[in-house]
Order: sequence, then structure tokens, then C-alpha cells
Amino acid sequence: YELPDSQNTTDASCSPSSLYLSHTVQVSAVEVNTPEEIFVENGTDAKLPCTFTSVEVISSAASVSWSFQPEGAATRISFFYYFNGKPYPGKDIPFKDRITWAGDLNKKDASISISNMQFRDNGTYICDVKNPPDIVVKPGEIRVRVVEKDVHAGFPVGGASGQENLTVSEGSPDLAILLIIRKVLQQLSSNS
Repeated sequence: YELPDSQNTTDASCSPSSLYLSHTVQVSAVEVNTPEEIFVENGTDAKLPCTFTSVEVISSAASVSWSFQPEGAATRISFFYYFNGKPYPGKDIPFKDRITWAGDLNKKDASISISNMQFRDNGTYICDVKNPPDIVVKPGEIRVRVVEKDVHAGFPVGGASGQENLTVSEGSPDLAILLIIRKVLQQLSSNS
């Protein structure tokens, strides 16, 4: 790509034994924003939010790529690409026929949805946005934890009318707190 002449600087110095040429180009970065971690119930659909900022106008060359690193794996799997207004979901397992574009680049949203989340979908999801001439310094990463639906933790939660048991999979105390808060909020809204 070419930048306006006011942003291009070329210096050359020459001596009998060497020629030095330096070229300075100013580029800016796309800043990608994602939540650090989300919890999703097994068998439900999940929206993986990814937004970005860019000082440049969103160009037709803007693109989004998503990759996945399963828990315990050392490598990432590319599974989705969005370019020129068209989504290109991967055709390989584990996400075959489950990915939907949920973003809008004009609104600086690069989100996707994954249907029928499974325990094998636990891991880190990476959202990478390019908007030339802006370049990404660091892609956004979301750790996704798929948990059992209606899990029972063995401790009661409920109002005066009755009690329910909540269970947490994989013994996560953070998840237990999250599920308790959700239940309390549901009860409060139903009592209003």
C-alpha cells in the first residue's frame, strides 16, 4: 500500500564504502476487544463477541479471521474467515455447519455465533481483524467454558416458595457463583 507523501520519509547517506537507506512508514493498529472468558451451557448457541477500533474508514479489504485452540492443545485451528461482505466458514469438524456471522464491520463488530455448543468446544477462541492500512497488534482472545445445563451443586438456592439445587461441572467455584447469581436474578425478576 502507499501512504501520502507527507507520511513517507526517505533518508539516504552515501560514503565511499557504504550506502544507507532508511524508510519510515507510519502505520496504526486495529485494537480488538473481546471478553476474557464466557460460560455457555451445553447444547445452546453462543455469540462470541468481538469488536474493534480503527482510525481508518472500514475498507473493502477489511477482513476477520477466527481460530480455535482446544484446551490442552498447542496449535490453533482456523475455522472462519470474513472478507468482502461474505462469510467463509470452515468445512472441517468440529465447527462444520455451526458457525454464523453475527457482526457488522461498518459498526466495527466482528462477532460470530456457534450453534449447539459441546464440551469439546472448550478452549480459546481468537478474533483477528485487519483493516488495511491498519494492522492488528494483538488479536482478541476469549476463553470459552462449556458447562452442563441445569447442573446440581448440592447446595440449595431458592426463595420462600421452594428450593432448587444447583450443580457446577468441573468443580469450578467461579461457575458456582455465576450460576447462583443467575438464579437469584431470575427469582427477583419473577417476583417483581
